[in-house]
Amino acid sequence: MPKQIRLNAFDMNCAVHQSQGLWRHPRDRSTNYKSMSYWLELARDLERGLFDGIFLADVAGIYDVYGNSPDAALRNGVQVPVNDPFMVVPAMAAVTKNLGFGVTGNLSYEPPYVFARRLTTLDHLTNGRFGWNIVTGYLNSAAKATGLAKQTAHDTRYEIAAEYMDLMYKLWESSWEDDAVRADKTSGVYVDPAKVHRIRHDGEYFKLDAVYLAEPSPQRTPVLYQAGTSPKGIAFAGRHAECVFIAPGSKKGAKPMVDAIRHAAVQSGRQPNDVLIFGMMTVIAARSDADAADLLDEYRTYASHEGALVLLSGWSGVDFSTYDPDEPVRYVKNDAVQTLLAGATRSDPSRTVSQAAAYLAVGGAGPLIVGSPGTVADGMQAWIAETGMDGFNLTYTVAPESIRAFIDLVVPELQTRGVYKTRYVPGTLREKLFGGSPRLQPLHYGASFRDRVSESD
Repeated sequence: MPKQIRLNAFDMNCAVHQSQGLWRHPRDRSTNYKSMSYWLELARDLERGLFDGIFLADVAGIYDVYGNSPDAALRNGVQVPVNDPFMVVPAMAAVTKNLGFGVTGNLSYEPPYVFARRLTTLDHLTNGRFGWNIVTGYLNSAAKATGLAKQTAHDTRYEIAAEYMDLMYKLWESSWEDDAVRADKTSGVYVDPAKVHRIRHDGEYFKLDAVYLAEPSPQRTPVLYQAGTSPKGIAFAGRHAECVFIAPGSKKGAKPMVDAIRHAAVQSGRQPNDVLIFGMMTVIAARSDADAADLLDEYRTYASHEGALVLLSGWSGVDFSTYDPDEPVRYVKNDAVQTLLAGATRSDPSRTVSQAAAYLAVGGAGPLIVGSPGTVADGMQAWIAETGMDGFNLTYTVAPESIRAFIDLVVPELQTRGVYKTRYVPGTLREKLFGGSPRLQPLHYGASFRDRVSESD
């Protein structure tokens, strides 16, 4: 049986996510992101297309590296204004039965005790269809907005994240026993106190002495996503992530990432396929290759190269307003997204700043496939076969046009080829992705906290 392709829609609670400037396109409706109907329509479309989930990005600060100012980001709407991604999930869950939700939450700025309860609540409200994309941040503006002088060093962020996750597992997996909630109307006992355990944690970065407030949700621990592919990020993914999001510029660049992530999982005592790996991709589909090429040309007339460089500067921590447009993009190591520029410069050392802007403006940092349903399906299958990835996080160009074209044209082609599901399997998001139990897989590090009565560390 051919390998099944997994699909998430990649979006953000804003008007301008990856494709810069396309909000100006006459058929684009992304500026309606503030309305409930926008998200309800998207959720219904994605469930009609049998998508595994919607993956919602987020940032906690503004992109102000370009020109050392937020002005260009504001002028181009580069991921600003941006609303809270968690707030749209219950509404989308209410009009769907199977669609999953992977939402970005920055642990650097969220107290673990209250954040854990928010995620448990969403897992309850979605009937176990919720996942958390674990990020540590990369914008100095976010750090300053939350009272810090600057962004914590890259490797230190992962050390903090490791302890943060231990605390989250204690809250989710160790505090409440499965049968703690009795809700016995005869005896008048709602919760059996003997089956709820105080969590005590005295670590380097966090301290806690409390009873967790929320009863166990369908998955207890939500499905865990992660997106960092630096050496520290890969090691973290190997221990914690169930789904990893990568943004490779080429198949040649993707294969080592995939192999490294699977090796990291094995090093953490897991199986290589205990991690699903999704690559960022943009698809422009039409009934013929010529029609799709015309669409791409049309979209490019609205693209903002300045907006693309604002995004690239924010990701990389490098101010590209100081570069000559014909100057090659150079790798600079810093505390931002370390692998982005490193990968870009390795794949094409001669790529100029203006070329990078043109490339990023339609679809962002991932690959672009343009063509008929057959051409797109060929391209997607080639990526899966040559990289070992499991699926894609699909960005939009013009909303909702591009995602609807994919659902109406490409999904049937993938189904005909036997590489895409024709129905959802029952159960929680974890069961849909991996089969088996709604709980963390037995070999996952977090499962070691299961039913453990916590003691002071």
